[in-house]
Amino acid sequence: MIGDLRQWIELQGDKMEVTRERYQSAQEVKKQLTLKVEELERKLETTNAQNIEFLQVIAKREESIHQCQLRLEEKTCECSSLARQLEMAIEDAKKQVEQTRERAASRERAAQSKMLDLETQLSRNKTELNQLRRSKDDAERRYESRLQDLKDRLEQSESTNRSMQNYVQFLKSSYANVFGESALLGYPSRSRSSP
Repeated sequence: MIGDLRQWIELQGDKMEVTRERYQSAQEVKKQLTLKVEELERKLETTNAQNIEFLQVIAKREESIHQCQLRLEEKTCECSSLARQLEMAIEDAKKQVEQTRERAASRERAAQSKMLDLETQLSRNKTELNQLRRSKDDAERRYESRLQDLKDRLEQSESTNRSMQNYVQFLKSSYANVFGESALLGYPSRSRSSP
């Protein structure tokens, strides 16, 4: 009986040793999983910050296009006004010619000079208007290209976020399957509040 008892004690001791080794191994796995989840959460935070930066860039581009549109509208109104002034000057010159030759000659020279100035100014404004239109078109093309690029990067970033979130959820589920639901109570609060 003493021999059997000794054998039983040794067997129980071996079982306790195996259980202790399994427990230590499980603790190491838990530690590695916790570190992995925290690293993924840091990556998620970085990605969210980049998304905010992309949205700010898009807002600035939209504001730039809006300012170009305002300047274009301003120049268009100015050209229309100058065109009306030119038409009025031409009509005035015709009336002066009809009244008297001498006065018409003097008025015509003044009108011609004024028309020349107005035509020069109108030509200059039209040139500026065309330049503004080209600048606006170029800005819109660059904006569209940049916007598409940012949308692609934002979509890729969101896809990466979803993949990371799914992986974090997978790790949590794996953690729960390995250690049981009660083990999640001791899990870091940051992991539970991750998006």
